Amino acid sequence: MDIKTLKHFQHLASSLSFSRTAAAMFVSPPTLTRSIMRLEDECAASLFLRDNRNVQLTQAGRKLLAFADDTLAKYHQLKSEVAQQKDALSGELSLYCSVTAAQTYLPKILDSMRKLYPLVDIKLDTGDHELALRRISDVQHENVADLVIAIHTPDFPAHIHFQPIDTVPLTLIVPATMDVNSINDISWQASNVIMPARGPSRRIVHHWFAEQNIRPRVYAKVSGNEAIVSMVSLGLGIGFVPRLVLENSTAKNKVNSIAVDNIEPYQLGLCFLKERSNEPLLKTISQLFSR
Repeated sequence: MDIKTLKHFQHLASSLSFSRTAAAMFVSPPTLTRSIMRLEDECAASLFLRDNRNVQLTQAGRKLLAFADDTLAKYHQLKSEVAQQKDALSGELSLYCSVTAAQTYLPKILDSMRKLYPLVDIKLDTGDHELALRRISDVQHENVADLVIAIHTPDFPAHIHFQPIDTVPLTLIVPATMDVNSINDISWQASNVIMPARGPSRRIVHHWFAEQNIRPRVYAKVSGNEAIVSMVSLGLGIGFVPRLVLENSTAKNKVNSIAVDNIEPYQLGLCFLKERSNEPLLKTISQLFSR
């Protein structure tokens, strides 16, 4: 008993005509007859009652028909699943971003990838956001990334595709013990300022101070927004950090956030080399981020 024979039997059970089934199955009537006879031998029962005019299913034939319908349905489902798996996306994607970005943007995306594309492996690496663009540009780097989450800057490299995923405002943070309610309550001459040592924040904060004609009293220059939150929480000064960083900080209850409407926000985006824009894996995850 094989799939081809079951197909012949199933069609004949529906048409009740050897000539019509033979034509539909592209076999000769004698070949179809021999196929049904072999099936009857395997079942040790007559499957059809036939004379010169009529063909009818026997009780055994009706039982075999139920089996054939179920078996062929499962066979077609299996073929479909195998074909889909053959054509499905597979491979490995390496993604680099900051810990904050990983906690905020990736859970939903990675969950969707697992459900929709189970054959794709995502390799996640986290670290300083300032290193992000280098991780996709420096092909000699041993941990080169396929894509990164990075901040757009005025000098953003032309050869890197930037797909916006969020706008992140900066906020002024002060120690929780400091009695201020708005930016107008700040005495800049009397306040120590924790400045970012490098990165996009450094440019934005310096530009804001210049626009406000404020010369800040710089207490320290530190690398990393998380470090600024920590120093402010210890009462060592005040500083600007992305609101996203503050919301994910373990020290957020030790500082107060002061809204600053006229400071430039971050443009955060998914980045990869433009020359790789048509690669299926990159196109797929890019579409997930755009939803």
